[in-house]
Amino acid sequence: MLKEVLITVKSTQDNDEKNSIEVISVGKFVKMEGLYRVVYEETQISGMEGTTTHFKIYPDEKRMILLRMGSTDAKMEFENRKKHVCLYDTPYGVLEIAITTNDLKIDINDDGGKIRVDYEMSVSGQKPVRTILSIDIRPQ
Repeated sequence: MLKEVLITVKSTQDNDEKNSIEVISVGKFVKMEGLYRVVYEETQISGMEGTTTHFKIYPDEKRMILLRMGSTDAKMEFENRKKHVCLYDTPYGVLEIAITTNDLKIDINDDGGKIRVDYEMSVSGQKPVRTILSIDIRPQ
């Protein structure tokens, strides 16, 4: 059953200084075919206005896919201790991004839940930046 939810996404980059951004959005949440889906519209605060973000959460596989479509296009995949490479298409050009997931915690059920991803991301072979992505999904 499709539900309206409040989604809080906090991203903290741990480089020379900690940089955080937190966005709270209203979105949709549904369980279907063994996975949970979350969909919301990005805002000007995130710098991706005009983009729809989808999370496909596979709790049994301990895997999550982040899809962005619109002004920014990307498919980022997170799995414990695995590296994935993706293309991140922005209005300024296409970037090749390598993502290595250090730890992925999924605590989710039909009412919502929490996800925490600790990963390292490098752009076009540059020095990796450690990022903590926290997602909180609550009924509205």
